[in-house]
Amino acid sequence: MAATVVCIASWNADLVSRIPRPLARGETLMADSFEISPGGKGSNAAVAAARQGAAVAVVARIGDDDFGRMAIELWQAEGIDVRHVERAAGERSGVAQIHVFDDGDNAIAVFRGASAGLGAAHARAAAATMAVCRVVMASCEVPLGCTLQAFRQARSLGALTLLNPAPAMPLPDELLPLVDVLTPNEGELIALAGPAAASVDEAAALLLARGVGAIVVTLGGAGCRLYRRGESPQQEPGHRVPVMDTIGAGDTFTGALAAALARGELLPSAMRLANAAAALSASGRGAIDGMPRRHESDALLARRTA
Repeated sequence: MAATVVCIASWNADLVSRIPRPLARGETLMADSFEISPGGKGSNAAVAAARQGAAVAVVARIGDDDFGRMAIELWQAEGIDVRHVERAAGERSGVAQIHVFDDGDNAIAVFRGASAGLGAAHARAAAATMAVCRVVMASCEVPLGCTLQAFRQARSLGALTLLNPAPAMPLPDELLPLVDVLTPNEGELIALAGPAAASVDEAAALLLARGVGAIVVTLGGAGCRLYRRGESPQQEPGHRVPVMDTIGAGDTFTGALAAALARGELLPSAMRLANAAAALSASGRGAIDGMPRRHESDALLARRTA
């Protein structure tokens, strides 16, 4: 089946320690548990999109090591096309060291590993796959040169582009007009807009003025909000669900949004589904375990409207 969503994907293995609270500088705490699980914002979003019914292909670069083999096994198990994945001999796959706190929040340090070698040539090699897809998505965990090339191709081929700007970093002026939908959290949105923005609304207005097509900012338990030029913001409230941890919730949102847009849903409807999927993802451990299937997201939305 031809891919409807192409993800410029970062990959890393998540090394997750559960501790009571954030560490102070120089402090040591005993962890309650330790797990190794799949991660990487791009990989997580690709899995989320696949579980929401999209046919997904990844453009990625992984190490020729055990963690790289973990990536291939995961993507193949989820039905994701891996023909555009380079296995880099002699390089390590990415790793994320994650601390999860008792309140479900987390802190993450990421080593990109082989993902740092993704470049424009990898995007060009996937042009034929992009030519028949509906959505091309990326995050800021992959080099911006690869994303820029992929989004140029997507725009020329008629696909929507979706960027999760995490971790937040300055984005070039040439990239922003190529972004159809930006999916930051509140802190990332304000960081991207710079010191001139004193609020989420002001930050969104500044980025829209720089050429971004639409912004869907995730607000944690408060849900999400859609901004488009010339329109009033649209708020989607959060869902009350049991929270195990929030690892991967933003990635689930982005992937579910991409899947909904790829099957032709309008942005407000796609945002509602993504909001439900992200809420459900927080009920599982780690980035992958809680990611819902489409029928589970639909069921949560149906309970809200019943």
